Amino acid sequence: MLAKQLSIFLENKKGRFTEVARILGDAGINMTAFTVSENSDFGILRLIVSDTEKAIQVLRDKLYGVSVTDVVCLRCPNTAGSLAKAMEIITANGIFVEYMYAFSEGETANVIIRPDDLEKCIRVLQDNKLELLAADDLYKL
Repeated sequence: MLAKQLSIFLENKKGRFTEVARILGDAGINMTAFTVSENSDFGILRLIVSDTEKAIQVLRDKLYGVSVTDVVCLRCPNTAGSLAKAMEIITANGIFVEYMYAFSEGETANVIIRPDDLEKCIRVLQDNKLELLAADDLYKL
């Protein structure tokens, strides 16, 4: 139920994301999902990739700072209100969401969630019959 997410610290200058995308692409690593946040000095690229260990190695070889975090991937219908239902369940159970990002694919949406309590979040979502993707399924998207 958990997926490994990479966080890469990038200088806030032109071409940095392009370079990371090229490094991963040249290594045959697919980016399944990603988000970029930034401030005036640096950005953080958070991403799910097809080969986590290889991505860590090739990026560190190029002197990028990389950390790994466990995240949960919720799959829900790509319809109005579906995410609200899931978030109401999470909130009602006292789980704080540090951040999340999503991508949709036709009739389904996939939401990457970084909660403050991973195990509780997984348990609560499963108890409420919400679909969670296993890491292998997420990497195949």
